[in-house]
Amino acid sequence: MSQFQSDLLRLLSDRGYIHQVTDAAALDALASRQIVPGYIGFDPTAPSLHVGGLIQIMLLRRLQQAGHKPIVLMGGGTGKIGDPSFKDEARKLLAEDGINANVASIQRIFERFLTFGDGPIDAVMVNNADWLDALEYIPFLREVGQHFSVNRMLSFDSVRLRLDREQSLSFLEFNYMILQAYDFRELSQRHACRLQMGGSDQWGNIVNGLELARRMDGTEVFGVTTPLLTTADGTKMGKTVKGAVWLHEDQLPHFDYWQFWRNTDDRDVGRFLRLFTDLPLDEIARLEALQGAEINQAKIVLANEATALCRGRDAAEAAAETARRTFEEGASGDALPTVPAGPEGITVVQAATALGFAASNKEARRKIEEGAVRINDERVTTHEAILQPGDKLSVGKKQHGMVVAG
Repeated sequence: MSQFQSDLLRLLSDRGYIHQVTDAAALDALASRQIVPGYIGFDPTAPSLHVGGLIQIMLLRRLQQAGHKPIVLMGGGTGKIGDPSFKDEARKLLAEDGINANVASIQRIFERFLTFGDGPIDAVMVNNADWLDALEYIPFLREVGQHFSVNRMLSFDSVRLRLDREQSLSFLEFNYMILQAYDFRELSQRHACRLQMGGSDQWGNIVNGLELARRMDGTEVFGVTTPLLTTADGTKMGKTVKGAVWLHEDQLPHFDYWQFWRNTDDRDVGRFLRLFTDLPLDEIARLEALQGAEINQAKIVLANEATALCRGRDAAEAAAETARRTFEEGASGDALPTVPAGPEGITVVQAATALGFAASNKEARRKIEEGAVRINDERVTTHEAILQPGDKLSVGKKQHGMVVAG
């Protein structure tokens, strides 16, 4: 267990959220004696966030569970630029209407994880467009720009790596880190915010904000980053053959979301239970100690608990029941992922690839040759097999989908 005195840092440490902390002793002391408002920024580049950003949402949840105040900062202003950190190229610029629509859509996700309201530890959601859109260029340069060294900005990994690869970094993107630092200073003034949190790739931006608040206002603020989240096989969390694992149900069915967690690598089960569920640590220790086939029970618990937090308990139970009937009884569930077929049907190779059960047609054919593909529980022996609406396609023991009329 951790050496921290505050409930906040003990909770974050014991559950594996901490990668770096600025002045951990001072933050620990502050969190022990008062409510600490803390924020994380989210740029609204899509109508939904995905699993790759879930650790940050859970970090705000932990902040509130420890008796502190979460501030959700929507990047309605910075989203007009796009964070260049560790990106190979500039993001496509979004129109203002699209950004506002994404903000409204994303807000529904946070309402499932946080308690919003007017109380001392109730979460609030703010939009940095409220202050960034009103900035005047020359006064901003004079007031804020003087505190930034271009030499130092060029030394940050997020910028240096892009330049080392001789990939273009626009002046628009270069301004992003200044605006993010200004956000921290603005939140410290408007909401007494004392803590910024984020992924490890945000360390340079967070440090900039700390230094700006200190130089302009003499305010002591802090930063915490989470580890870069990769799975046991080294892939980035939330990246699958089928694409992003979206948190919104209108972009990813409940069953697919549940199944993502059910398919967790054995080596990641304990870590993901600590990060993405509210289960007590002693129960998690019991589950991650399971061996052999019994570890599957821990994966089902992970899938149930993670899905219940994001989609609701009813959705989690329905997905678990669909899985039970599909895997144990061979039944077809309405919540299985689907692929449409035209009047002539769809080939087994096309269906397996479209469902994401194979990364390519070549891989689908190889799986057929290995005997891993079944139609309605009958092994497929030819690449030319045709599926019609109502047919169930299975690849291996865990991947099942339904063909529907296109």
